[in-house]
Amino acid sequence: MSIRVARWAVAIAIILLGGSWASERAGATETRVRGDFPVASAVRVGGDETQTRLVVDFSRKVDIRAFTLANPYRVVIDMPQVTFQFPARTGERGRGLIKAFRFGLVMQGGSRMVIDLAKPARIDRAFVLESNNEQPARLILDLTAVDREAFLRAIALENRAPEQSYSQRPPPTPDEKADPRPLVVIDPGHGGIDDGTRAASGELEKSIVLEFSLLLRDQIEKSGKYRVVMTRTDDTFVPLGERVSIARARQAWLFVSIHADALARGDGDAQGATVYTLSETASDAAAARLAENENRADAIAGLDLSGEPDDVAGILFDLALRETKSFSMQFARGLVAEMRKATRLHKDPLRSAGFRVLKAPDVPSVLVELGYVSNRGDLKHLTSEAWRARTAASIAKAIDTYFTTRVAGGGPRRQK
Repeated sequence: MSIRVARWAVAIAIILLGGSWASERAGATETRVRGDFPVASAVRVGGDETQTRLVVDFSRKVDIRAFTLANPYRVVIDMPQVTFQFPARTGERGRGLIKAFRFGLVMQGGSRMVIDLAKPARIDRAFVLESNNEQPARLILDLTAVDREAFLRAIALENRAPEQSYSQRPPPTPDEKADPRPLVVIDPGHGGIDDGTRAASGELEKSIVLEFSLLLRDQIEKSGKYRVVMTRTDDTFVPLGERVSIARARQAWLFVSIHADALARGDGDAQGATVYTLSETASDAAAARLAENENRADAIAGLDLSGEPDDVAGILFDLALRETKSFSMQFARGLVAEMRKATRLHKDPLRSAGFRVLKAPDVPSVLVELGYVSNRGDLKHLTSEAWRARTAASIAKAIDTYFTTRVAGGGPRRQK
């Protein structure tokens, strides 16, 4: 037996037995799922830059489907809905061919693990062992390094991931279509497998913005003057394009996407809320960075968008989009004015960049960054019930002022 094969065999044995790099089995539940779903309790990675193995312990056997994606190099493992009970920060660092990995609910009834590769690799084996002899069921993924040409050839020969319906949202009912009240779509950013930013103390952007968005929905609906649709109401992943499609299919009058920002260590400090509108040329470098990060949501969830048509690119300078941009800016200015009365704003609170989620050509849209989870003061606000209520009320008031001004000013109504 060669030295390399021997090392590989030893690495496999150590992983299966739970070696020195084994994760603890107990920990915070990262994906908050209810129901009698299989539990993923531990994950281990071992090997080197030539061959790497990942092992996941489950409470019972699950069916899986594994495939690779390029640009960046990734392995995606789809499975039925699973409750992940890994320790906090699991997956932030990998080993060997695995640079990092993430996991979560990608749709109702389905979970996913997305593995970022350090270099091109092929899937040698991907299977799940039955539990036996008091050992849990185990998912085993074996990876071997290959060159880029071989990696791309394998992708071409693979069966691609089956089409999935990420949203269970039904189409508008006749009663909804007949309701003349303006429709506002509230879009809590991230969700499911996509955590968004993370505070040093562990709070996740996806949870912070969902809680705020649900409160904002209630504030808007309280007046009885507007209808509200949420792109998500739980910890589910929704692709960026589908978020836009929800607004367009429902003929929304306004789209408000809710997020929270963060700066990496060493990048200084920033604080306060910011309101963004769409622009193909970012207002500044920070806005460009944020848009680039936010536009990676689909890649984070393991979606292959290489063949997806861009139905917006050809109409970016259409008159309808110019009018939509004008209304977006009108609302953004009013929103900044109202939020200034309720919370601390960023020193440059009105900015623009090429956010994909704002690209509906016929729906005025803004993206609100509520604050920075990397700033202690902002994080304290973001997790404060009093702050959330006050800030949500200011956004609801800005929405009411916008529609009052728009209708009074003779602005175009949504087509029925």
